[in-house]
Amino acid sequence: MANVNVEYINPLLKASVKVIQDACQMAVTIGKPSIAEAKFSDEELLILMGITGEMRGQAILDFPSPAALKIASQMCMMELSQLDELAQSALCELCNMIMGNTATLYSLGGISIDITPPTLCSGNVTFNSNYAANICIPFNYEGAFLFKIFIAIKED
Repeated sequence: MANVNVEYINPLLKASVKVIQDACQMAVTIGKPSIAEAKFSDEELLILMGITGEMRGQAILDFPSPAALKIASQMCMMELSQLDELAQSALCELCNMIMGNTATLYSLGGISIDITPPTLCSGNVTFNSNYAANICIPFNYEGAFLFKIFIAIKED
């Protein structure tokens, strides 16, 4: 299994922090990245996006249900009480913005990638990647855990 170059992760981190700040007015901090199994419970909402082009792989944004509601409420600028179609649409758009900004930062570094449309998923599920390690990056807000991004990418 290939190791992930930190230079591949930095654009994602930069884009994530900026998009959450701009779209949600939330100043997030990045926790310590680690290699982790992409295993999830039905208490989480997942959004998957594929990465193709000069690099390939996937990003999985993992939102515990309460955090998903908080972020969707911030994006919609109104209190949402359930993860309905509006909340899910807001979270998918957030992921589009994060990965779109990530693609732009990669292109500024001379790497061309494309992203797939977001796919929503929930339930007890595990995603395995046999071509790259799953790097798990936690994001915190006001000192508490908010969500994680799992990324598994490699140069093609």
